[in-house]
Amino acid sequence: HVQLVESGGGSVQTGGSLTLSCVASGYTLSRYCMGWYRQAPGKEREGVAYIYTADGSAYFADSVKGRFTISHDNAENTVYLQMNSLTPEDTAMYYCAAVSAPSQWGAACRGGRFRSQDFGFWGQGTQVTVS
Repeated sequence: HVQLVESGGGSVQTGGSLTLSCVASGYTLSRYCMGWYRQAPGKEREGVAYIYTADGSAYFADSVKGRFTISHDNAENTVYLQMNSLTPEDTAMYYCAAVSAPSQWGAACRGGRFRSQDFGFWGQGTQVTVS
């Protein structure tokens, strides 16, 4: 049974930092596209960062580029989202998502071309509030 569990959300002031974690169980993250999505009330779900676990290559949405980093620890089966210089516009529920991605899909992952419906596994979300 595949399960993703996020943690690390919370409330911070503008300019602060948070690190979100996503622990995967039921499979190993050796060749997956892992994504972090967020959704604020009344807004569409937005993919903010993806990482291709086979080589660590990553994609960032323009809204977070230069402020967020994504990383993975295959030994711990965990993906992280380091968020710096947070603003109130970053306030949202953050979700971790995963899709198995053979090597020929790596370019699509690092290019940000996966859509939310392409991800087959989702976590329950963790709330980030910036004031």
